[in-house]
Amino acid sequence: MSACSQHGAHAARLAGLRALLARRNLAGCLVPRSDEHLGEYVPPAAERLAWLSGFTGSAGLAVVLADRAVLFTDGRYMLQAAAETDPSLWERRHGQEEPPERWLAQAAPGARIGYDPMLISGSALARFASAGLEMVPFAAAGNAGPGAERNPIDLLWADRPAPPLAICRPHPLAFAGEESEAKRARLGAALAAGGEDAAVLSDPASINWLLNIRGRDLAFTPVALGFALLFSDGRLSLFMAEEKVPPETLAWLGPAVTVAPPSALGNALAALSGRRVRVDPAGTAVWFADTLTASGAAVSAGPDPCRLPKACKNETEQAGARAAQLRDAAALVRFLAWFAEAGGSGKETECSAAARLLAFRRALSGFAGESFPAISAAGEHGAIIHYRASPASNRPIRANEVYLIDSGAQFPEGTTDVTRTVWTGPAEPAPELAERFTRVLAGHIALATLRFPEGTTGPALDALARRPLWDRGLDYDHGTGHGVGSFLSVHEGPAGISRHAEAVPLEAGMILSDEPGFYLPGAYGIRLENLLLVQPTEKNPADGPSGKPFLRFETLTLAPFARRLIRPELLSPAALAWLDAYHTRVRNTVGAALSAPERTWLETETVPFL
Repeated sequence: MSACSQHGAHAARLAGLRALLARRNLAGCLVPRSDEHLGEYVPPAAERLAWLSGFTGSAGLAVVLADRAVLFTDGRYMLQAAAETDPSLWERRHGQEEPPERWLAQAAPGARIGYDPMLISGSALARFASAGLEMVPFAAAGNAGPGAERNPIDLLWADRPAPPLAICRPHPLAFAGEESEAKRARLGAALAAGGEDAAVLSDPASINWLLNIRGRDLAFTPVALGFALLFSDGRLSLFMAEEKVPPETLAWLGPAVTVAPPSALGNALAALSGRRVRVDPAGTAVWFADTLTASGAAVSAGPDPCRLPKACKNETEQAGARAAQLRDAAALVRFLAWFAEAGGSGKETECSAAARLLAFRRALSGFAGESFPAISAAGEHGAIIHYRASPASNRPIRANEVYLIDSGAQFPEGTTDVTRTVWTGPAEPAPELAERFTRVLAGHIALATLRFPEGTTGPALDALARRPLWDRGLDYDHGTGHGVGSFLSVHEGPAGISRHAEAVPLEAGMILSDEPGFYLPGAYGIRLENLLLVQPTEKNPADGPSGKPFLRFETLTLAPFARRLIRPELLSPAALAWLDAYHTRVRNTVGAALSAPERTWLETETVPFL
C-alpha cells in the first residue's frame, strides 16, 4: 500500500472512530498501545494504535477528540512517529515532557473521555480523573471479560487478527533453577504475612516465571499469554485458552494449579467477595480492581508479587545468562568481522546486514529466536533511536558512514541484548564523531566499573553515564539501562537506570543494560550497550569504617568496541585499563569459537591501548 493509500485508510478510520464517539456522547477517547496485559510487546490482535494511526513503536498513547488527534510517545520514538503518521491527521508530542492528562485537561477541560478498562491501569486512569476529566468506560467493567467488544476500535477493525493460541511448554529446572511449587509457596506466604488472601497476576512474564512455563504467543518474547490468581496457600488459578495447555504441561503444573478459560475470569473474581486481594495499580488493568470492588472484595494496592523475585536471578539463571552471552558473542563477533570487510562496499543494505547477523545466530545451538527486531541503521537512520528497517526504508550501507546494530537473542538459558556502533571507512572518521563516540564509551565504562552501596536506585546512577556528554553540552533522550529477563522479556522491571525509572534499589542477581548514546538527527546515531549483572562485592581493606555492604556490576556481554572510533587520549588511565582488560577477555573467551580469519580480525581489533 502506498503512503497516500495508507494515509487515506487512517483518515477513514479516524473519522469512523469520531462518529462512534459522537453517537455515545463522548468528547474523545484514549487509544493506548498496550494490550490487556499492559505489556510493551503485544500480539497483532492488540495493535489498535498502529491500526488507527500508523505508528508502530512500542510506547504510545493517542488522544482522539472531535477536532484534534494527538499521539504521545517518548524520546525513543519521536522521529519515528513523525515518519509514520500523517501530519494532517496527527499531532505528535513528547509524553514525558508533556503528560497526556495535562494536555487533555487544557485542551478539553471537564470533557467526557472514553476509555477501555482492560487497556489502562488504575494509576494511569487516576491521573486523567484527577485532571478534572470525566472518564467514561466503554462498557461497565464488571459486565465483560477480556476480549469483549466494548472498545469502539474493535467494532471498526473488521479484519482484526485472531488472538494467538500457541502451545505453552514446561521450562525445565535446568534453566529455571527453582521449582514452581517452591516459588508459589514463598510468594503465597508473603501475601499471607501482609494479610492478603490472593493476588491478581496479569503480566504474562510473571505467570510464566512463576509456573516455569514458556510459550510463543508473542513474536520475540517467549511467553504464553494468560491471567492468574495466586492464593496465599500457594494454589494458583490460571486463565488461559485450554487448547494452549497440552497434557504434558498440565502434568508439569501439578494439582495445585487449575486451568480455566479467560471467559471464567469474571466469575472467579466475583467469588473472592469478602477476601482481600492484591492488585498492582500501575501494572494491572483497572477492570480487575473495579470487578473485585463491585463483587465485595477488598482491593489491596501493591506491586505484582513476582516482579522483584523474577528480576533477582538465582544462581542457575545467572550461570545461564553467562552461557547465553558467551554463545551469542560468537555470532556477533563473526558478524562484526564480516561487516569489517563487507559493510562499506555498497553491496549490503540495512536489511541484508540484519539477515546476515540472524543467520550467524541461527547457526548457534539452542537459538530460540531474536529477543526483538534488530535495529540495523546506517547513517541518518541511526538517529532514529528505535529504527526498524523495512522494504520501504531499507537503504545501502555506504562507505565512510556510521552503522549501528542493536540486536539480541533468546536462548533457554537466557536473553541477550547488545548494541555496537562502527565506522565503515576507508577514510578516517571525523574528529568530532570520534570524540562523541569516545564520550559515549567513557559513560558506558563509568557505569560498568561502579561500586555502589546497597539501597542505591537506578535513577541515582543515570547521570554517571551521561556526564562525559554533559561536559560538552550533549545528551540522549532515552534511559541508560533497563532490566532483562531470563528467557523472558528483553525489557524487564522493576529496576532501570533512567531519570524516569522507578526508584527501586538495585539488588544482587538483577541484569540491566548499560547503553548510553548520542544522536545527531539527519546524520548518525551512536549507542554502546552491554548487559551487566549486579553482584555483591567484597569489602576492600581501604574502604571506610561504615561496614555498609556494596554492590558491583559484572559485565556479561562479550564483543569488541570499534577501535577506529576510539580516541584513547579522551579516556582516563583507569578507563583505558578497563577497556584493555575487557578486550583481552573477549579475545580469550570468544576467539576459540572463531575461524582463523575471524580470530585475526578480533586480535587486531582488541590490541591494548596501554
